[in-house]
Amino acid sequence: MHKYVLALLLLSAPATAATAQNVEFSKDQFGNDKEGLKTAQKEIKLGDEFYDLDPPRYEQALPHYLAAQKFNPNNAQLNLKIGDSYLHSGFKPRALEYLQKAYQLNPDVDPRIHYLLGRGLHLNAKWDEAIAEYKRATPAAGAKNTAGFTQEIQKKIRECENGRKLAAKPSRVFIDNAGPGVNSPYPEYGPVITADESVILFTSRRPGSTGDQKDPETGGFMEDIYTSTRTTQGNWVGARNLSQPVNTEGHDATVGLSPDGQRLLVYLEENGGDLNEANLRGAEWRKPQKLGSRINSKAHESSAAYTPDGRSLYFVTDKEGGIGGRDIYRIEIEGRGPAVNLGSTINTQYGEEGVFLHPDGKTMYFSSEGHNSMGGYDIFKSVYQNGKWSPPENLGWPINTPDDDVFFVISASGRHGYYSSFRDDGLGSKDIYQITFLGPEKPPLLSQEDQLLASRVQPVKETLLAPPVAIASAQVTILKGVVTDEASKQPTEATIDVIDNSLNQVIASFQSNAQSGRYLVSLPSGVNYGIVVRKDGYLFHSENFDLPAGAAYSEVVKDIALKKLDVGVKVVLNNIFFDFDKATLRKESTGELERLQKLLTETPALRLEISGHTDNVGKAEYNKDLSQRRAKAVVDYLVTKGIDKGRLTFAGYGDAQPVAPNTTKAGRQLNRRTEFKVTGK
Repeated sequence: MHKYVLALLLLSAPATAATAQNVEFSKDQFGNDKEGLKTAQKEIKLGDEFYDLDPPRYEQALPHYLAAQKFNPNNAQLNLKIGDSYLHSGFKPRALEYLQKAYQLNPDVDPRIHYLLGRGLHLNAKWDEAIAEYKRATPAAGAKNTAGFTQEIQKKIRECENGRKLAAKPSRVFIDNAGPGVNSPYPEYGPVITADESVILFTSRRPGSTGDQKDPETGGFMEDIYTSTRTTQGNWVGARNLSQPVNTEGHDATVGLSPDGQRLLVYLEENGGDLNEANLRGAEWRKPQKLGSRINSKAHESSAAYTPDGRSLYFVTDKEGGIGGRDIYRIEIEGRGPAVNLGSTINTQYGEEGVFLHPDGKTMYFSSEGHNSMGGYDIFKSVYQNGKWSPPENLGWPINTPDDDVFFVISASGRHGYYSSFRDDGLGSKDIYQITFLGPEKPPLLSQEDQLLASRVQPVKETLLAPPVAIASAQVTILKGVVTDEASKQPTEATIDVIDNSLNQVIASFQSNAQSGRYLVSLPSGVNYGIVVRKDGYLFHSENFDLPAGAAYSEVVKDIALKKLDVGVKVVLNNIFFDFDKATLRKESTGELERLQKLLTETPALRLEISGHTDNVGKAEYNKDLSQRRAKAVVDYLVTKGIDKGRLTFAGYGDAQPVAPNTTKAGRQLNRRTEFKVTGK
């Protein structure tokens, strides 16, 4: 609470008679239990040593006050201090019973009492009662510095009004503890996940941290980063410390994770609070490196998120020049320009925090003290459409609460979200929870037919269930799998280029894991993608994903075996396209043709046969002729680009060499292909 708030409350505190008996810690009251009284007084003294510090250490004072309260539960001043301490702890709603008791024992116990009661009621979602107490805490007429205090009270009242509206129409979700594979009796928070939810990283202050040291200010263990993996049954298991060099003897906290889990953003308490990046090389994380002065400043940079292509970063800072206390900015990581403030649609005069960008590349989640928050930080969603961000939407009750709700992430499917919270089913302190989004409620539907019963004069309408309501699906495709050497079958590191075929432009590049060969690529809908996997000494491998705007979420598992350049090896050119029933190359083929041209240029002795293939629909003679004309079109293109015609041959095989059954649509699509075969090198 601001100092002027306390001063104003001192002027406005009521003077009323006590309605219950206040019991002091004195010999007059407990003369028969000298030892108990002595112990209780000692606990109060120890608690006061923490409570009276500047700033107070409420959580360290609390256990001492609670110990004294067991001896004498009817002291107004002690109940007030317990309530005040709980208001500054992780279990804020517990404050209410102690504050109410303090007021019952002595309404004049503290000039802040109505404000504190308002906070306690507010945090327990007792909206109307909280509003009444906030109004009673209004400063006396003529007091100095009333404007700031009045503004704060008005904001609290607006939050209660927002909470009342949002709680009346709760979101359809399940909120479940993530379980002992992640959580412990100590604090866990800051979850970040891979796009497919296979891996989670989080911050914990549990024993066994790197250096095994405690924070001298809080008494808790230093923060360290941990990781856990998800089983096929959906349980998190095997939480382990990331250890050095990511974790240090100081505080190390999770901030953000790339969709494929290969790049980790780490917060370190340096230079006022800076963002760092660690990279996964095989099974080992490399030492975090500072992100540079275009992102980090002398101010506090606290949270960040990658764009799906990994080229830009959204981050939060309280540096000068912002709209409010903490603002969200965007910056191109490898660019030269300054970070750009997202503007007043997103940022408010209050604080923003915990930014996260969905793998669809257009949906942003963040926490804010502004907008229509129901108290503290609430989680909001905004979508980038037509060159601007949509008005932020509160995720609603019970996801958001009157307390701070922050550092929310969501899976690519949009089915599960994760955040940390203090709840009664926790394992001891702040825990990580999984939110399952259920979608709109299925409404009842009245049958249009009258059900006549002999015992009733009036017909009875039968209540039926309406058709199922589809759960909104994220518009993104997750492509994942393992890259191997075709001959050895061993995993290998390779570069995966994501190409916009319509623009013939590489829009992102990723690496498969050096040890496991695993890769994961997030593909927002609305683009014809070419996927090219390449590695020195191997022929490139291409895939095509034409995802129209609005295409629903899907996961595609595609293991890729890279082939070395040997005579007889065949490679399908999945990103060569022709007009329907013609041999005319479409412009989307340009990138694939250029890659083939580059391969021939860099390998002067290489000789290729270009072949065309069809499915078995239509007459065999026509299919063979069409496939041959298409193969010739590819050869003609390469010759116009300077490739010696003598190095190239072409052939049309029609439906004679299928690679899949022609009995299914998917099989016929695989059979309609252009490929090349190495005939000499």
